[in-house]
Amino acid sequence: MYRVESFVSARYGSAFAILRAMRRAAAGFCLVVFFAASASAQHWRPGPARDWYSEQGWLVGANYIPSTAINQLEMWQAATFDPQRIDLELGWAEGIGMNTMRVFLHDLLWQQDAEGFKKRIDEFLRIANKHKMRVMFVLFDSRSDPAPKLGPQHAPTPGVYNSGWVQIPGAKALADPAEYPRLEAYVRGVVGAFAGDKRIIAWDLWNEPDASTPEIYRKLEPANKKDLVLALLPKVFEWARAEHPKQPLTSGVWEGDWSAPEKLLPIEKIQLESSDVVSFHNFGSPEDFQQRVEWLEEYNRPIFCTEYLARPMRSTVDGILPVAKDHNVAVFTGGLVAGKTQTYLPPDSWEHPVTDHEPPAWFQDIFRMDGTPYRREETGLISTLVRESKEKKKKKK
Repeated sequence: MYRVESFVSARYGSAFAILRAMRRAAAGFCLVVFFAASASAQHWRPGPARDWYSEQGWLVGANYIPSTAINQLEMWQAATFDPQRIDLELGWAEGIGMNTMRVFLHDLLWQQDAEGFKKRIDEFLRIANKHKMRVMFVLFDSRSDPAPKLGPQHAPTPGVYNSGWVQIPGAKALADPAEYPRLEAYVRGVVGAFAGDKRIIAWDLWNEPDASTPEIYRKLEPANKKDLVLALLPKVFEWARAEHPKQPLTSGVWEGDWSAPEKLLPIEKIQLESSDVVSFHNFGSPEDFQQRVEWLEEYNRPIFCTEYLARPMRSTVDGILPVAKDHNVAVFTGGLVAGKTQTYLPPDSWEHPVTDHEPPAWFQDIFRMDGTPYRREETGLISTLVRESKEKKKKKK
C-alpha cells in the first residue's frame, strides 16, 4: 500500500529522520526493518483506508453458504465440502453482477485438520476468483447454537429459519480461558496463511459479538457471555494484526444508536475504534439505512454493510441498493441461494414454523435452488447498478 519510508514516516514522524540518517549503517537498516514491521501491524489510518477502498470498485455481493449445507461445519468439512455446487452457485451470482461474498469459517475445523481446512479454503478462493469474486471471511460469530459439534450435522428443522447455524467459538470454549491459545492459533493460522492473498477483500473478525440467541439455547449460554466477548474481542484484533494482513480488519455494529461516541455501547466502541473499515448490519427501511450510513460516515473510513435484506421489514434490494451506491457503501445480502439454511423463512418461524406454504415475501436469499431468481426485478437491478458503477469508474480514469 505504501513504500516503507512513507509508511513509517507517517507513523513515527521525526523519529524516521533519525533512522534515515542511519540507513548506511547495518544497525540503522535493522531498525528501519523493525519499525516497518511494527507499523504494518497497526490499525489502518483513515486516509490509507480510503485510498485502498478507492481502488476496489463498488462491492456488491451476498453472505454465502452453498444451498447443500445447513451451517459452517457442513459447508467446510471434508466429507460434505461441495466445490461443484459452489462453482454453480457463484456462477449465478457472477451472472447478475455480484463481485464479492462474505463467508463464515469455524475454529473447530482448524482444530480438527488445519492443513486440510487451508486446502479447502484455497479451493473455495480459486472458485470465487474464477467467478471474479473477492471474499470476506468471518472468523467468530455469537449467533445461534452455542454447542457446535464436528461430524454429520442434523437435518433442517421443518419450517424454521436458519435452524442449524452454530456459534464460533462454542460457549464452552468462550467460557474457558484455557481454550484461548487454541483460538489464537486458529485466528493467527488462518489470517497468517492468507495474509497476502489478493482474493480476500477483508477479514470480519466477529459477527454480532453481543447477539442473543433463540430461546431454546439460552440455558446453554454463559451467564456472563457479553463480558467474555467484551474481553476477548480486542485480543482477536491483536491476534489477527500480529500476522500483518494486507487486507483490512473489521467487526460490524448491528443495532443501537451510533450517532455519537457517548451513545455507543462498550463493545460497539471496540468494534468501531479497532476496525480498519467500519461495518454494520441493517434490516430496516431505506431511510433507516441511510441514517446509519450517515452516522458511520463520521468515522471517515470505508463503510461495509455486511448484512441487509429483510423484505417484510422494508429492507429490500430495490430500496437499499440505490442508497448504498450513492454513498459508495459495500453491501452483502443476507443469503444467496435458498437451501438448507431456510433463510427465506421469517425469523419468527422459530416460534411459528412455516411448513404448509411459502411465505408471502421471502425474508432473505436471491435465488431458488434451481438458479431461478426469486424476483427478476431484483437481479436485474443488481446487474444495472453494478454496470453503471463500473462505467462511472472508467470515465473517471
